[in-house]
Amino acid sequence: MVSSKKPSKQRKRLFQAPLHRRGKIMSVNLSPELRERYGRRSFPIRVGDKVRIMRGDNRGVEGKVTRVDRKNYRVYIENVVRENQRGEKVPIPIHYSNLMIIELDLSDPRRKERLESKVKVEEVSE
Repeated sequence: MVSSKKPSKQRKRLFQAPLHRRGKIMSVNLSPELRERYGRRSFPIRVGDKVRIMRGDNRGVEGKVTRVDRKNYRVYIENVVRENQRGEKVPIPIHYSNLMIIELDLSDPRRKERLESKVKVEEVSE
């Protein structure tokens, strides 16, 4: 739990977070349709999710996540590449805060259960 509001300490906790916590920190906003369906604003990103880039030179590009780099807080998306000095195609790292999930990969039953747990709680309380 975070005990300080100081920006410097917040940044320190972000940059010194262990890898198992970084996965949850790397939560990406859900599209309006997914928000309505699952009753939550964001969800941790995984390989296989389909995302839309919301900021930067590649704004509006959609594609599947091919790699999640927890160490550097970056995400790699298929077909988002540039040419390097040798003429090779190199994937461009995108910061997770510039993305929106438009389609979730629900092949993992535990992930599906975690996503739908909030929806079930709301249905029971009504």
